[in-house]
Amino acid sequence: MTRPLLWLRPGDAFPPLSTAWTDDDPAAGLLAAGGSLEVRQLMRAYGSGIFPWFSEGQPILWWSPDPRMVLRTADFRLHRSLRKVLQAFRDDAGCEIRIDHDFAATIKACASAPRAGQNGTWILPDMVNAYIALHRAGHAHSVETWIDGELAGGLYCVNVGRAVFGESMFARRTDASKIALSALVAFCRAQHVDMIDCQQNTRHLASLGAAEMPRGEFAAALADRTPKPAPRWEFTPVYWRELLPGPPSA
Repeated sequence: MTRPLLWLRPGDAFPPLSTAWTDDDPAAGLLAAGGSLEVRQLMRAYGSGIFPWFSEGQPILWWSPDPRMVLRTADFRLHRSLRKVLQAFRDDAGCEIRIDHDFAATIKACASAPRAGQNGTWILPDMVNAYIALHRAGHAHSVETWIDGELAGGLYCVNVGRAVFGESMFARRTDASKIALSALVAFCRAQHVDMIDCQQNTRHLASLGAAEMPRGEFAAALADRTPKPAPRWEFTPVYWRELLPGPPSA
């Protein structure tokens, strides 16, 4: 039988992760409901291994699934086809990676991107506004793929110390979101960030090298990484050396 759900008031502390609903419940990983999406609350959540996820008409729902899907940056699988795409992108003067150039446009594009098997989006206006505020506070970032002066794709993520939490991606051109994810991996490697939280298991993430991690192990990893200084969020083409051999073509 499903246990009663803990309701939070704004500013309330989160309950222990061990109290999240289990696989025997219809919403495994659900921890609490209510509270607020203010910057302080979001930072407490991410630093503890918790994230918000809810649909239109629902209250704020807080999740901490067990196991957790994590991409260790050293395990990123750069398949041959993607390697060719990245090399062509790197060597094209009309292509570039920008970080935090237009966070608002990136998250809004993610919100409007269609999801297979889903009607609508979970990135509701309240979520968009909350993460824009988190970005302005220096804790949410966009990795953007620009082609011929246009935003072609990208992703946004949350950063606490040396921990990075991937949120959502979009693409307006073929492979543009994959390029942005690859750039995030290259950035993380260069900045000595060794893992990216992916939240939940998907076949696509697994194909790129992500793997499940027990929640307790994930929480311990966060406790080690979140107190450390955050990296400086800027992308330079030299970071491509983390994934691609040699300098760009002349």
